[in-house]
Amino acid sequence: MADFGGDTDLEAFRAEARGWLDANFPKSLRGDTGAALMDGPAPEGDMAAWKTAMGEKGWGTPTWPAEYGGGGLSPQQARVLQQEMARIGAFNPLTAGMGVTMIGPTIMDYGTEEQKRKHLPPIIRGEVRWAVGYSEPGAGSDLASLQTKCEDAGDHYLINGQKIWTSGAQYSDWIGMLVRTDFSAKKHDGISFLLVDMHQPGIEVRPIKLISGASPFCETFFTDATAPKEALLGKENEGWSVGKRLLQHERASQTGAMGGGGGGGRSKPFQDIAKAYVGVDEDGRLADIDLRTRLTRHLMDARAHGLTLARAAAEAKGASGATNAASVLKNSATYVSQTRAEMTLEIFGHQGLGWEGDAFKQEELDAISGWLFGKAMSIYGGSHEIQNNIISKRILGLPDTTQST
Repeated sequence: MADFGGDTDLEAFRAEARGWLDANFPKSLRGDTGAALMDGPAPEGDMAAWKTAMGEKGWGTPTWPAEYGGGGLSPQQARVLQQEMARIGAFNPLTAGMGVTMIGPTIMDYGTEEQKRKHLPPIIRGEVRWAVGYSEPGAGSDLASLQTKCEDAGDHYLINGQKIWTSGAQYSDWIGMLVRTDFSAKKHDGISFLLVDMHQPGIEVRPIKLISGASPFCETFFTDATAPKEALLGKENEGWSVGKRLLQHERASQTGAMGGGGGGGRSKPFQDIAKAYVGVDEDGRLADIDLRTRLTRHLMDARAHGLTLARAAAEAKGASGATNAASVLKNSATYVSQTRAEMTLEIFGHQGLGWEGDAFKQEELDAISGWLFGKAMSIYGGSHEIQNNIISKRILGLPDTTQST
């Protein structure tokens, strides 16, 4: 890759990116979000070809080090790549799973060189899928109460317990998980982080069905599952710090702050969808004045969220990854997304109440499913209330009123 520094060089990179995307992005996928990659098995056809091309180019992880197969791009180049992908309705097929958005960045933060060289290249190429094992039936918001037991068995670890809400576990090759290695220590101090191979008889995965239809969620059971000693990420009994770091990366990915060259998504502006369903007045404006006002406010909120993301990314230059700002942006992203989902159903009217049948367009069926699943945004990755606590204590410095005196 050539060195693209100033504005002139960035324009040269833009030309390179545009040429490569035009040559490699399948036109049949234009406007697709790639969402099915999270919930389903390995892709086929054009989707598989696009994933392979992005992985081999390293542009699915544009700013990751080239020595591991990443794009090695600067943040400015990654932004240009994102713009060029958006121009043609492309998307990043590598960000659909946990490998690029959570596990990979955490391995770069805490992994040994051997762990980086073993795990990062296949993540970058999209050859493996990862799950994250955090929540348990008795340890949700109070994650530090987790009870999955990890025993030192000499040359390996022995794992017994249960995880829940393990997204994509039924299709995953590996899982990054928090386990308890010292039951005598304080609950935050006896936790370790392991990188565990899912392809073994001691692991059973049971998918959980949701009302929205397709679901990524699973229950995962560990019965004498094993992991070698080199599977430990970070230090033994100090996994809570590793786990918190992964959550920062997760929240960053949920706000769009990863800067991974996403692009794509809906090619039709939201206001045009509204006009098509609700109608326009003699001046070409949305006919419903109240809806027009609320839609305008929503578009302003979405724009403000996007600009705040860009500002946070610029301020984070030179910093070591995600920051507490991700908690603010996570709540903002949830508000923008859920508001859009609610407004979409309102705009569709009775056409937004469909579940199946020829009387409904696919975008209408997708809207109701997306509205239902979108309710989870204010829960997963740290609930709305948990994020507010983080914001009040760590960012605003407000007193902790949850502890007894």
